[in-house]
Amino acid sequence: MKPASVADYRELARRRLPKMFFEYIDGGSYAEVTLERNVADIEALALRQRVMRDMTQLDMSVEVLGQKMTMPIGLSPVGMAGMYARRGEVQAAKAAAVAGVPFCLSTVGVCSVEEVAESGKAPWFQLYMLKDRGYMRELLARAKAAGCPVLVFTVDLPLPGARYRDVRSGFTGATGVSGAMNTAWQGVTHPEWLWDVWLNGRPHSLGSVAGAIPQGRSVTDFLSWIAKNFDRSVTWKDLDFVREVWDGPIVIKGLLDPEDARDAVRAGAQGLVVSNHGGRQLDGVRSSISALPAIVDAVGNDLEVLMDGGIRSGLDVLKALSLGAKACFIGRAWAYALGAGGRPMVAKMLGTLRAELSTAMVLTGCNAARDADKLLLDVAP
Repeated sequence: MKPASVADYRELARRRLPKMFFEYIDGGSYAEVTLERNVADIEALALRQRVMRDMTQLDMSVEVLGQKMTMPIGLSPVGMAGMYARRGEVQAAKAAAVAGVPFCLSTVGVCSVEEVAESGKAPWFQLYMLKDRGYMRELLARAKAAGCPVLVFTVDLPLPGARYRDVRSGFTGATGVSGAMNTAWQGVTHPEWLWDVWLNGRPHSLGSVAGAIPQGRSVTDFLSWIAKNFDRSVTWKDLDFVREVWDGPIVIKGLLDPEDARDAVRAGAQGLVVSNHGGRQLDGVRSSISALPAIVDAVGNDLEVLMDGGIRSGLDVLKALSLGAKACFIGRAWAYALGAGGRPMVAKMLGTLRAELSTAMVLTGCNAARDADKLLLDVAP
């Protein structure tokens, strides 16, 4: 199948990846109500078509936190992406660099921050608050030394939400002989993935935090470490600790409430990401797009507002810009493309989003992405 949309990359990834890895990308928490809302609420917004306007000059570029982007799209942190394609984070980072958009490396990526930085352009670095503050300090120092320009501090995961698809697929909870047999069977029945990732993609460790879990030999080991080391005692005062090591821009990721956004301003953040973790944490909360306008109003020009969650096309990006996001970050979209065929597919998918955004801008009469506002929507919420 020749992919023409994000839905097509999803289908190709479903065919190529072992079930447990596809379900990890594709699924959400509990009944996946919020996962569905993220997409449905964007789809419900109507763009306002305009005609007879001179659209020969089109500018999709934006600047976020001093970083120039050729279009208002970045690659969100996605955990264990190196299990979707050989050295997956490196492949995705290279595609993003060529496209002129930022790539954000997950704390729990298979490739380390040094490996990704050495492959080309230094990534943005995403960090969770860990109980081991000494190791966290080391991670921040390494990200700084690697040249990472922005720190994305994810605050909506003091403990992982329950993801039932992962239990059913054997990604979590499967232990002993039966678990090993399930994993082996899923691998051998997907030979292209087995050769590309399992046999040629080693080492399989959580690259940036591998030193903290030297005995980790399975996905279960990694997830167990994550569950034990994420810190539910975190408060806004902990940003002072982060600032001791990190003197660059800080983006707070995982906000849905306007008062939390005001707290981010008071804490000295330079940006925030309106996000519900892709519907993978607290199920039943509102969608990212529905939370966006109130947060934009709450913070004004005090910091830069980004959004992720439910973005599946360039048209979706323009809708988010219209409601005040300065740029959108995509997670599943690039993970699907990576799982479908590595760097070439990620590059092609980014080209698809660019073409879709261009069309949407021309047909709504929006000459510059940075000028998008609610007038581009037929019925503004």
